[in-house]
Amino acid sequence: MSWFESLILGIIQGLTEFLPISSTGHLYLGRHLFGLDEAGLFLDTMLHIGTVLAVFVFYKDEFVHMIKKPFSKLTFLLIVGTIPAVVVGLLFKDYFETISKTGVTIGWEFLVTGLFLWFADSIKNGRKKMDDITYTDAFVIGTFQAAAIFPAISRSGLTIVAALIRKLDRETAAYFSFLLSTPAIVGAMILQLSDVMGGKVESISLFSLFVGTLSSALFGYVAVKWMIGYLKNHSLKLFAVYVWGLGGLILFFQMTGRF
Repeated sequence: MSWFESLILGIIQGLTEFLPISSTGHLYLGRHLFGLDEAGLFLDTMLHIGTVLAVFVFYKDEFVHMIKKPFSKLTFLLIVGTIPAVVVGLLFKDYFETISKTGVTIGWEFLVTGLFLWFADSIKNGRKKMDDITYTDAFVIGTFQAAAIFPAISRSGLTIVAALIRKLDRETAAYFSFLLSTPAIVGAMILQLSDVMGGKVESISLFSLFVGTLSSALFGYVAVKWMIGYLKNHSLKLFAVYVWGLGGLILFFQMTGRF
């Protein structure tokens, strides 16, 4: 794998982890484009480390607060919100790994993601801020996050929609969605590391790994900051149209045997 391929995949991971268009689905497409369908697990892990670093830097005050006060409400909100994803991930890990590798369902999943994003604009604006979030809110949002274990269902898209349903205001919906992503990304990274340690690690230069991880972190940080500000006053329909177009294109190529 060249450093340029690693750079592109890092940019894809960083942007699509936090834009509501599915990072897993886009990474699959990126690997397919570069002919890396059977490789890249270790690189995927490093790219996830990049996005985790982006979240840690952006939410540094919140994480410092949780370290100083580990039994704070915010800590338990993240725990409650993460439980559904842990349960689904452990129960169906092998199944979802299989469909992620084949990519057979990603066209349909992009279409489903678009439906949720389009629906988001019909939800009446809520008024809840971070201090108003309840444990029920966190669990509902976490349940939507668990559904995003499908490779091309956007985690950030579904959790933002769930937060809007629970009457969080639009800015807070994005803010809490990305904060809740941290345990999920770390969990996925740990699972990938266990697979890497138990199997053959693909040959990737240290420079390529560094480039991919750094680009994932930088573009992830940009995406988090931009998306929180964007959602405050803008529609998600633009992203819905994008994933519908992408999903339709994938289905066309799959049906014609070109994908």
